[in-house]
Amino acid sequence: MTIITIEEHPFAQFVRILGKGKRGARSLTREEAAQAMGMLLDRQTEDSQLGAFLMLLRHKEESAEELAGFADAVRSRLHTPALQVDLDWPSYAGKKRHLPWYLLAAKALAGSGIRILMHGGGLHTAGRLYSEQLLEMLEIPLCSDWPGVTDALEQQKLAFIPLGCWMPELQRMIDLRNILGLRSPIHSLARILNPLQARCGLQSIFHPGYQAVHRDASQLLGDNVIVIKGEGGEIEVNPDSACQLLGSSAQGVWTEGWPAMSAQRHVKPERLEPEKLLAVWHGQATDDYALQAVTGTMALALRGLGHSREQALEQARVIWDKRLNRQT
Repeated sequence: MTIITIEEHPFAQFVRILGKGKRGARSLTREEAAQAMGMLLDRQTEDSQLGAFLMLLRHKEESAEELAGFADAVRSRLHTPALQVDLDWPSYAGKKRHLPWYLLAAKALAGSGIRILMHGGGLHTAGRLYSEQLLEMLEIPLCSDWPGVTDALEQQKLAFIPLGCWMPELQRMIDLRNILGLRSPIHSLARILNPLQARCGLQSIFHPGYQAVHRDASQLLGDNVIVIKGEGGEIEVNPDSACQLLGSSAQGVWTEGWPAMSAQRHVKPERLEPEKLLAVWHGQATDDYALQAVTGTMALALRGLGHSREQALEQARVIWDKRLNRQT
């Protein structure tokens, strides 16, 4: 009788490293993470391996070195144009408690000449309001490729491109959320990619324990970033709460605390009415929460571009007020 030994799949080593148990398991090195993600992106794995890998990482919680290695693999496979971009603005969470006021912040900043790339991962969770659903109403360019992004940045200084248009394999992994039952580390990875190497990357991480990990991963990648716990998981300052900024720059990492903008908490709206975004933008409606959320978020972005908190808040108010002049 001939005994045939089945050769181990090359990707199995990475599943084994993560899943050997409490004593035997460890995090991947940056190099191992890059190799593993490269195999996933190149479809050199089985679907069962992909699911096992993502959930083992989810259970362990990804490290800064792992995130940096994953980003290395993605960036080495990107074919992007050399464009000047000021802000990388990932939008992957969606909102359910408040309207996405951050869209007005980005729109106003772009109107002042700041070049912003936004990107997101589709409508992956029911009951949430996503950026992609509101772009047409707010006249924010939705692009399907990098030439389209180039044109939008030149004409409007603002562009949104879905993840699936520039890294479809990552979008496929994000879409597994409803099959696996949990978010995977790909939701985290997408936020640190900064595909056009913007001057500053903004990141919103809802779970406090992950914020320093993201900041540290971005530092390993050599990126300037600001990480916050944004409202609903999006890059939006909640005026009712104090905000901690975790930053990374060429000078090192830093932390800065911003007090709540409002002395009293606002009442959450009973339902989200997207048309109110337009009304506030055109000055046809006033909303104290919206004003503070928009100007606070604009100030956050300006802080990332080198302004002090006080300078950023003052300039944010000026830019917001001037938006009406640009509409006439």
